[in-house]
Amino acid sequence: MPLNVLIIGAGVAGPAFAMLLQNSNPEHKITVIERSPSLRTAGQQIDVKMQGVEILKRMGLFEAIKSQCVNEKGLEMLDSDGKQVATFGVNPSDEKRITLTAEYEIMRGDVVRVLYDASLKQNARFKELGKGGDLAYEFDKSITKLEQTEDGVDVTFSDGQKKRYDLVVGADGQGSRTRRLAFGEDSDAAFKSLGVHAAYYSIPRTEDEGELARAYSAPGRRLIMTRTSGRPVTQVLLFSMGNGERLRKIYKEPIEKQKEAFEETFRDAGWQAERLLKGLKTCDDFYAHEVGQIWMKQGWSKGRVALLGDAGYAPSPFTGMGMTSCLIGAYVLAGELARHGNDVNSGLKAYEEVARPPIEKECQKLPIESLGVFYPSSKLGVWALRKAAWVVSKVEPLTYRPRSKDNQWWKVPEYPELNLKS
Repeated sequence: MPLNVLIIGAGVAGPAFAMLLQNSNPEHKITVIERSPSLRTAGQQIDVKMQGVEILKRMGLFEAIKSQCVNEKGLEMLDSDGKQVATFGVNPSDEKRITLTAEYEIMRGDVVRVLYDASLKQNARFKELGKGGDLAYEFDKSITKLEQTEDGVDVTFSDGQKKRYDLVVGADGQGSRTRRLAFGEDSDAAFKSLGVHAAYYSIPRTEDEGELARAYSAPGRRLIMTRTSGRPVTQVLLFSMGNGERLRKIYKEPIEKQKEAFEETFRDAGWQAERLLKGLKTCDDFYAHEVGQIWMKQGWSKGRVALLGDAGYAPSPFTGMGMTSCLIGAYVLAGELARHGNDVNSGLKAYEEVARPPIEKECQKLPIESLGVFYPSSKLGVWALRKAAWVVSKVEPLTYRPRSKDNQWWKVPEYPELNLKS
């Protein structure tokens, strides 16, 4: 039986799920809404690895994603004079090594475009075949109210319209409005802060910036990173575990106030801080937030409303598994709904049973229990961190051992019901 489905969020998880679900039954009517007036193609560099690669291959999208990947060769750690302290290479897509750079690094906007274009192309193909369903996008639209019964969800939209759906999927990010509307204010406790405040933006690159990402640690629990990856602009990433009370209060303030707070925090950081903060003042893609994870202990669904991707289980940028967790969630949710036919409740229950173990045990697992070791407060602490980084960069390649056959990563399940050819 075809379903009438509303997906909230046109980032990575939403369009991926929409494609997979439509492919399982082209008679489904699927609507994806996005609060922005157009497709949001801004954002920083992300990576896809492990199970995410396998899922993209099954969707027939891996080559399209691979063709958009940037050219980052690894990471170098620098001192205040710009002298190289340590270097780390590239992490193969099926491994978890001590390094920043993954085998497949891509700009978030390029991922969003690939998924969006592919979903529209798939919908057009089904239309040509005379299928009665649809996959449509509506921009500049959000939800304001959810009311559930046993057989559906009544949704009130920001434009005043009201419609009824068999299933509502919130793929609207870490700060999900869907999560709060469905689960109430108690869901705010799902956000677990990692104690780090971050800002991201882009500036023009300089001639000496090449294919290595750069990391510089400064006293005062501050970390600066830059990533150029062969592109004409340089991504700047500012991380701070100091000045937390000041920064936590500014995220609801205008962008200019947020910029001022980060400029104040990093003003005397050293290295290229002066140049990077000058670019901060004039950039037009600034974004800042408190870094954390989402842990929904009360479940990923309530009635006929389900959470997907960062809305239900954001792993944080420090795991490098954000895109992969979105793809795992989208694939399993679509697969279980297809397997359970029109029994939405059983499909949602199975979605969580299958996807929660790999997402919590692999995607959300931080590389180290305490991130504080990367944010020393004193000059002595920074010196010690650089020495430790040099040792690790030399020893890790010699001591690393792949997982044994008896201890492999979670294996992507087969869902013939999704009708995937790849």
